[in-house]
Amino acid sequence: MAAMAKDLERPASGVRHVRALDEARNASVGGNWQKAYDVLAEAGMAGLDAEGLALLADAAYACGHPETTIAAWERAYSIAMKSGDRMAAAGAAVKVSLHLLMDTGLMAPVRGWTRRVQKLLEGADETPVHAWLAVVCNYERMLSGDYEEARQWARIAIDVGTRCAPAAAAVGRLAEARSLVLEGDVSGGLAMLNDTALAALSGELDPLATGIVYCEVICAFQALGQHDLAEEWTMAMERWHEGQPVGSIHGRCRVHRAELLRWRGSALEAELEILAACEELRPYLWRELGWPLTELGRIRLQLGDVAGAEEAFLAAHGSGWDAQPGLALVQLARGHVTAAAESIADALAHPRAIPSKERPPNTELRRAPLLEAQVEIEAVAGNIERAESALNELEAIAGRYGSKTFSAGAFVARGRLSLALGDHGSARLELEHAVSLWGDIGAPYQAARARLLLAEALMGEGREAQAELEIGAAKSTFERVGSAGEAALAAARIAQLRAGDITPVVQPSIAAMDNAADHTIANEGEYWSVTFDGHTIRLRDQRGLHHLARLLGEPGREFHAIALAADSVQTAVDRQFLDADLSVRAATNAGPILDDVAKDSYRRRLAEIEEDMDEARSMGDVDRVEQAMLEREFLIKELSRAVGLGGRDRQVSSNSERARVSVTRAIRHAISRLEQHDAALAEHLTRTIHTGTYCSYMPDSRAGSKWRISSGPRHRGVS
Repeated sequence: MAAMAKDLERPASGVRHVRALDEARNASVGGNWQKAYDVLAEAGMAGLDAEGLALLADAAYACGHPETTIAAWERAYSIAMKSGDRMAAAGAAVKVSLHLLMDTGLMAPVRGWTRRVQKLLEGADETPVHAWLAVVCNYERMLSGDYEEARQWARIAIDVGTRCAPAAAAVGRLAEARSLVLEGDVSGGLAMLNDTALAALSGELDPLATGIVYCEVICAFQALGQHDLAEEWTMAMERWHEGQPVGSIHGRCRVHRAELLRWRGSALEAELEILAACEELRPYLWRELGWPLTELGRIRLQLGDVAGAEEAFLAAHGSGWDAQPGLALVQLARGHVTAAAESIADALAHPRAIPSKERPPNTELRRAPLLEAQVEIEAVAGNIERAESALNELEAIAGRYGSKTFSAGAFVARGRLSLALGDHGSARLELEHAVSLWGDIGAPYQAARARLLLAEALMGEGREAQAELEIGAAKSTFERVGSAGEAALAAARIAQLRAGDITPVVQPSIAAMDNAADHTIANEGEYWSVTFDGHTIRLRDQRGLHHLARLLGEPGREFHAIALAADSVQTAVDRQFLDADLSVRAATNAGPILDDVAKDSYRRRLAEIEEDMDEARSMGDVDRVEQAMLEREFLIKELSRAVGLGGRDRQVSSNSERARVSVTRAIRHAISRLEQHDAALAEHLTRTIHTGTYCSYMPDSRAGSKWRISSGPRHRGVS
């Protein structure tokens, strides 16, 4: 990447430039974007005219180099400004703002570039640039939670775009439809969304605009919990996407696909998909990387991997994302009910206005999952009044949006509360509705969880036989979808029932799983304790012990080395496979973490953020200042991570190979440390722990294989 960045800056001769542009143009017409990019990169950005820079920008985006795309448009803007061509400068500037909006999640630089465009367009007649400016301003306002002004910009995009920029008009209509939904006009917004999407997919739009249309439709339906429609559009997009590379849209699609896989009960497949999404999106999304990380946490929680879920949620939080209700649900799963209740109450009382295209801030769509989690947590805590209040708001949202997903969640919540109040008849009716709705939606894991609660209601009515049938059905589902922890809970509940124990259980908890383990490995903060065949030893915290705990907790399951490496590193950025401590000092070096183009871009973004902060302070806009400060903090962290002592670049090797070597080395070191205190334990681990690109714990009958994994306060500075 660094060498390519230098190539892009190398001037080209006139003849060479003309030949390169002709060759790139022909390659792009045939859909060979990689060839177009390679040719123009070899020619050098400095020798390209306006047409060449535009073609380079499109080819770079298609080939996964968004920073080059932005840099090319910035150069086109600079050239146009020097020549006094205000309209050309405005056209390039609006492209910069559009790509910054789509690929960085940083609102302050977007606002800076839109201000430049507005100044350049003063007194100018209506042009396509006006329409695209309105599109960008619409999304900036929507992502910042200002839906009234967002709709005004959407209307401008539609009106102007209809006359001179059809693609901008199409995106504007979708934006207006989403604003209608977010403001509560769900039926009107969805009707407009469907009509506009079908019209926009007639083949008249360019690939980038078509990709935006698909993405917006999928985002809207998934945000509303209408996963069946989201799934249909995802399949349509995948068919269209073949042969249509459009940059980061592909990585975003992986996140949507992973969410659908999780809902359909394919959590193991979803985990692999979301890890691939994190890797693909890493060059694009900066702070917005928290979005796929939160989905990773949800997937792991569904798999019963509480430690892994916590790592993912903490990574998302560390990147400036809102990791709730995930973190609160992790605390509940561990039995820390009071902490979970405080955590979810704080999340509801102090919502974070984080820009998100998938779930914009200051909306009921953001509150719904928080409220559902609060009912679950407060019912366990016995705080009936708080649970009732959260439930009332949740039911109002479900009724307003008419979503089966929201309705099923509300039925489960009402059933939980009825169980907590001892009203088993009402609980049974509510939970029967929930099981039926989850079945209609095609969400087996959620249906199985509702069945466990339904069984508790049936036991309260003295119908033990029917309760056992429900628990058995839930157990079979949990086993099928890979939720081993909850399958074990269901099996334990059946055993209790057959033994005559029908003591009510308001919340089946992973923390309450059978503790009759042969061995134990527990994280106590700065130390770990390991008990094997009755012999306990304590060691200082180190990465290898984190890896071992993951493997021992799920015997037979294969973990990709990238997944293990991502769990144990210290910061949100490092956790995305780029920790300098994980680098391989060998020939596998793949260049600097950030190339020269990216580093220059980061510095420009920081300057733009400073300008936005100054303007926001002068206007007294406290929320905007806070948002800009968070963006500045994140970029400074990114830049410092990429540049070492003396300004030298930090290097990054192949993700998979780097993770494989690092994880293998860490596990072997941990086992050697354990061997100094317990040779039998080390022998057992050496024989049963398999390392490589995929790692696993494959026990045999020579020693007990059941481990209890306990995680205490996390000590972030691992050795």
